[in-house]
Amino acid sequence: MQVAAELQRAHHHHQRHKQDTPMCRQIQLTISDHTTAGDDDGEDLFIPPLNFAMVDNGIFRSGFPEPANFSFLQTLGLRSIIYLCPEPYPEANMEFLKSNGIKLFQFGIEGHKEPFVNIPEDTIREALKVVLDVRNHPVIIHCKRGKHRTGCLVGCYRKLQKWCLSSVFDEYQRFAAAKARVSDQRFVELFDISSLKHFPIPFSCLKR
Repeated sequence: MQVAAELQRAHHHHQRHKQDTPMCRQIQLTISDHTTAGDDDGEDLFIPPLNFAMVDNGIFRSGFPEPANFSFLQTLGLRSIIYLCPEPYPEANMEFLKSNGIKLFQFGIEGHKEPFVNIPEDTIREALKVVLDVRNHPVIIHCKRGKHRTGCLVGCYRKLQKWCLSSVFDEYQRFAAAKARVSDQRFVELFDISSLKHFPIPFSCLKR
C-alpha cells in the first residue's frame, strides 16, 4: 500500500511538472517578445550626466557632461552652465553651448586631494551670485565628478536656504559617498553667507 501511494504521488508530481513547464516557457517567451518589440522601436534613450540631480526649480547638478549626455541636457532648456574646474572647456562642449544658446560661467577651482584642499571662498561666493540670479535659470552646476567642488557650492547654497547642517552634510555625503571629505564639510560649515543675504531667494522651498 505504501509503495502504491508513493507511485501515485510521483505520478501526480510528474503530471504537474508537465503542466508547469509549458507555462514557464510561455512566460519566458512573452518577456522575450516584449523586449524585442521595445528594441525594434529604435527609440533613442536619454543619458543624464554622472551624478545628475535636481537641486531646486531651475537648478541642477552633475558631473562633467559627455557628448552622450547632450540630448538629455537639451530637454532641460538650459540658459547657463556653472563649470567649477580650471581646465579649458572641451571643444565639443563649447559647440553644444553655442548651438543651444547656453552661457558658460567658469570658476576654476583646483581639484586637490586632502590634506591639500584649498577652496577659495571668494570664488564660491561669486558662483553663488550666478546661481541666485534667476535670469541664469535653468542652470546646471558641474565639476568633474559632481562630488566635491559641486558639493561645496550646493552646500553653501543650502545654508542660504536655511537648511540645518546635518541635512546639508547628508546631501553632500550622498553624492561624495566613500570620497566624502571632512575639509569640504568644514568649509561649508564655516562659510559666511551674510554678504549674500540681501539677494532675493526665489527658491521653491521658501515660497509661501
